[in-house]
Amino acid sequence: MKYVVVLGDGMADYPMKELDNKTPLQYAKKPNIDMLAKKGTVGLVKTIPEGIPPGSDAANLSVMGYNPRVYYTGRSPLEAVSMGISLLPTDVALRCNLVYLSEDESNYADRTMIDYSSDEISTEEARVLIEAVNAALKNQNINFYPGISYRHCLVWSNGKTGLGCTPPHDILERKVTDYLPKEESGMLLDLMIKSYDILKDHPVNRSRRDRGLRPANSIWLWGEGRKPALASFSEKYGKTGTMISAVDLLKGIGLCAGLESVDVEGATGNIHTNFIGKANAAIAELDSGKDFVYVHVEAPDECGHRYEIENKVKSIEYLDQKIVAPILEGLKKHRDYRVLVLPDHPTPLSLRTHTSEPVPFIIYDSTREVVSEAQCYDEAEAGKTGIFVGEGYKLMDWFITGKI
Repeated sequence: MKYVVVLGDGMADYPMKELDNKTPLQYAKKPNIDMLAKKGTVGLVKTIPEGIPPGSDAANLSVMGYNPRVYYTGRSPLEAVSMGISLLPTDVALRCNLVYLSEDESNYADRTMIDYSSDEISTEEARVLIEAVNAALKNQNINFYPGISYRHCLVWSNGKTGLGCTPPHDILERKVTDYLPKEESGMLLDLMIKSYDILKDHPVNRSRRDRGLRPANSIWLWGEGRKPALASFSEKYGKTGTMISAVDLLKGIGLCAGLESVDVEGATGNIHTNFIGKANAAIAELDSGKDFVYVHVEAPDECGHRYEIENKVKSIEYLDQKIVAPILEGLKKHRDYRVLVLPDHPTPLSLRTHTSEPVPFIIYDSTREVVSEAQCYDEAEAGKTGIFVGEGYKLMDWFITGKI
């Protein structure tokens, strides 16, 4: 038996008047996913436990079969692991975004969060900027590590958690005044303020302005945590597996769970990603003997944060055409297989951030096709079936064993 998870990050949504009062999932043309819904089991699953912030970190841990209440320690240590950073038990890792803040105000706290990704700055430009920040601000306890595009990491030796940090994508077009770190010593805020002075006139940013691009004029620190100790996925489920994602967070979850991670050329984490390359990588992993692949697609989430209605619909259609369709074709040679399709959480366009509502899922088993109560795959159809998994981490048990 082969097992494939196809996860469209943030794919679930609310009805939009611009989409004839349909959600993006209802509006999108997705014949392959709808076919799986008609022949599989469709329901709702709550991936975010009460009291835990609705992030992709906790949600994907849940989908992977790990109870966030037990294993969730924060987002950044998972990303640090993916980046090859060795963390001691006393280290605290923080996500370090390169953001674009408004520039007319003299006081840092009065600036507005314009863009959490600095126009999705290139990895090459970002590396230069993070290296400049590290050269100026590192000390025996603080080190900055460059990552991909706007996503980077700070490691704080003997650091603290519970710092009151806010994800920058949650405060777009808002003044940052009420969202600055609440850490007692003020060290993190001091690093952010100093980074603005380092970056605002950096040659990389002067060049970006000349090309009509937004500069990356500040770091933004958030998502702190310590390295989690995940039980091995292979020991937990008796399956070998691979994570396929362009996002360090998902790669880190996979690596911490003992899965392999495959980098796909052209995989970007946005709508311009190499969808077909991810599908081909998944089939190659299964053909090479792996039992399980987890294909993560970030694009719907990015479109939700950026209020890109048309692109969110398009990202779902691409996922159907360029990932689900070729994976189903590649699975035919294996005959016995299961496919799980779902989002990790909603990212409603109207809110531009994550929410905690249950999300729709499909479990399709090629050896046990059924006549589903769902006619297609979307939030409303999933709700009609009456199937509800209240503890999201139990869905993986159901998917692997066939029993809930």
